[in-house]
Formats: sequence, C-alpha cells, structure tokens
Amino acid sequence: MKCLVAVLVFVVLAEGLVRIPLQKHKSMREALREKGIKLPYQDPALKYQPNEFAGSASMYINNYADTTYFGAISIGTPPQSLQVLFDTGSSNLWVDSTYCNTQACNAHTKFDPQQSSTFSANGQSVYLPYGAGSLYGQLGYDSVNVGGIVVTNQEIGLSTQEPSQPFLAAKFDGILGLAYPAISAGGQTPVMDNMISQNLLNADIFAFYLSRGGQQGSELSFGGVDNSMYQGQIYWTPVTAETYWQIGVQGSVFEINGQETGWCSQGCQSIVDTGTSQLTAPSQFLANIMQAIGAQQSQYGMYMVDCSQINNLPTLSFVISGTAFPLPPSAYIEQQNQNGYQFCSVSITPTYLPSQNGQPLWIFGDVFLREYYSVYDRTNNRVGFASAV
Repeated sequence: MKCLVAVLVFVVLAEGLVRIPLQKHKSMREALREKGIKLPYQDPALKYQPNEFAGSASMYINNYADTTYFGAISIGTPPQSLQVLFDTGSSNLWVDSTYCNTQACNAHTKFDPQQSSTFSANGQSVYLPYGAGSLYGQLGYDSVNVGGIVVTNQEIGLSTQEPSQPFLAAKFDGILGLAYPAISAGGQTPVMDNMISQNLLNADIFAFYLSRGGQQGSELSFGGVDNSMYQGQIYWTPVTAETYWQIGVQGSVFEINGQETGWCSQGCQSIVDTGTSQLTAPSQFLANIMQAIGAQQSQYGMYMVDCSQINNLPTLSFVISGTAFPLPPSAYIEQQNQNGYQFCSVSITPTYLPSQNGQPLWIFGDVFLREYYSVYDRTNNRVGFASAV
C-alpha cells in the first residue's frame, strides 16, 4: 500500500564571492532558471546570522521519476550528509548506519556515530514497520541539520538490520517522518516536535511543493510557506485524528456528464502522505473508478488506458471542507515509453483497510500532491491545499 520514496537537497547560493573580469559565468540562479527551476529570494545577510535562529528554511528536493522525492540532511559533529525521504506518513527519523552490514545498508551512505563528537547512545532497540517493508535499529541522540535549522539532542534510529526489499533499490539513506508523535515507534520524538519545543520556527508549519513530469524544482519549507509555489488562496481543513495527517472527505465524484457518484456522501477519511507515490482509493470504489475511466486490467494487474484518449477521460473531484479539489486525467494517468512503445497506466491503487472510525479510507499520495501545494499546521492541527504552480 505504501510506497517508500523521496528525500531533499540543499541548494547553497554563494554568488559574488570572487569576480573574474576576463570571462562572465552564469550564476547558479541563472543556470537553474534555464532548467525551469525558480529559486525564491534569500536575504544575503542571512549568512551572518546563526542558522539555528533562522526561523524558516526552504529545501530543494529531488524528484526521481515522479515516484520518489528525496533530499539531504546532516547529522553529527562534524556533519555527515545523508539523503532522506521526508514522509508525512510516518514519524520516526532513521538512517543507514555503520551498525548495519546487510546488502541494503552497504548500498547506501551510512552514518558513523563514532565519527561524531556530539553523538550519545540510547541503548534502546526499535522496530520500524512500513507498508512496503520494515527494519530494526538502535536509538541514539545527535544534532540534526535540516535546511540550515539545527535541532539539538534529536533521537535517531540507526539501522542494524535492513532487508533488501524494498530498501536496496531505494534512492535514500533513511526516512524523516513528519507525522504526529502518537505513531512514533519506540516513543521517539519526531524532528518537527523538537523544532517546536526548541522554538526554532517562526510558525509551527511545514509545506511541500512536488514537481511534475520528472522535472526538478520540488521544495520543502519549514516555518513558513513559499508564495511563489502556489496560486490563489490556501483552503484549510481540520485534522480528524492526530496520528497521521488525516482529514475528512465529504464527497468525491467523477465528473461524467455532471453525475454525482455518491461516494463519501456519508463521509470518508484520507491520509495526506508524501511517502506514497500513487493515489490510493477504497477498494469498494475501485471497480467503479476503472469502469468510469475505461481502464482494462493487464496480465500484470495494472490498469491500462488508450494513450490517445487521455484528454477525454473524466476528472476525479474531492470535496474537502466545502471546497472541490479536481484531479484531471493528466494527474492520475502515467505515460511511459519502452522500446519505442508508449503505454499509459492508471496511478490509482486500492486499499482494503478502512479508517479508524470505519469510514472508507483514501490516501492522497504524490499523484494528488503534485496538483496541490500542501501546508501542514501543527499549531491549529489543520492541512491546507492551494493550486500548485
């Protein structure tokens, strides 16, 4: 059900330190702009301020084939850089470590606690289950730098036993969970909660922009929103369970000749999850969804559509706190080319589990979150959506 994906990368702008008059070079900002990546303005005087007092940070994150969004953090003293998945569907921070010698661990960068003067061991073991795999680790404490925001005494899971499936092929060296502490394994305090308790943020929020079409330019912001990444207003809806980022869905419809499906008329729940690549639908709706799309199931279990008909496919719309959020076919259809042959599959998968209150459960994964800039507000326990640029 749950796809493990993503992680984040800093872009450090260091322009104008040396001027060579003989040849004009493009600045990093200019070079990135030509690739379609727009950097927000950053006050040059920020470099004179200690990072831990910045109050907000925007981190540029990698997009791997629209399936994994990942980027860099650093741990320890001196800092060791690792790539992590920033996951709103879990709450623990763990990384590959020198305690682990499985094939999956050896394929990634590993944190070495013996090389950090600020590391202290906890002695507690932890089991970390995920939808697509699980691992074991030891807990310890160290400083963690997330986009220039330094969290001290952060509890970290250091992998000790990590299976090849699914971690061997993962593009990241660990996961940084951003959900509520209630679902944190081993009672570990999440990074976001330590940012809050250590008064490191201007506002106790974070926000995601996920780029489309395999393009770069994705972003995670802490302590504020990036107004350049969305258009229009942010529409807010309350969190219905302070575990995952779970919200209520009051209606959903395929817009086919204006006909209402009746799905979620009695209420549904949805988990907003950056760590799930697809849109996950309640299993009882799946047959009707595929029939409305006109999708046919292949011998491999994938639902396929005629690529030439994408623009004629219906739009799926969700009603959240009175506002409709449409999901066009360009969002939920994946186009691929293989050996000169183009094929199109439906990026909607079923879940057979209901929500905790028994209502049908959706998972708004990256398929939904590429269309909508998402804001996660811990002060008011609410999620906001705005149309992504």
